[in-house]
Amino acid sequence: MKYKFYSSFLLSATFIAFLFVADASMAQCSMCKAVLESNLESGESSLGNGVNDGITYLIIFPYLLIGTIGFFMYRHYKKNNQASA
Repeated sequence: MKYKFYSSFLLSATFIAFLFVADASMAQCSMCKAVLESNLESGESSLGNGVNDGITYLIIFPYLLIGTIGFFMYRHYKKNNQASA
């Protein structure tokens, strides 16, 4: 019982941490970085914020998908364990 609580807590904490880190990291691929650097040299700085927001938007969905699948798997195994007990 403690193992299940610990694993679900760890999964939830990891998911929440990834949400905060994804927003703070503002990671970029090499092509995006090259385009943004060239735009910054020409004086356009607002484009960088839009690209970073787009990257953050795109990176959230795999984590949501994995979290949703994990939640339904947890609920399925929990239901099966209660039925067998």
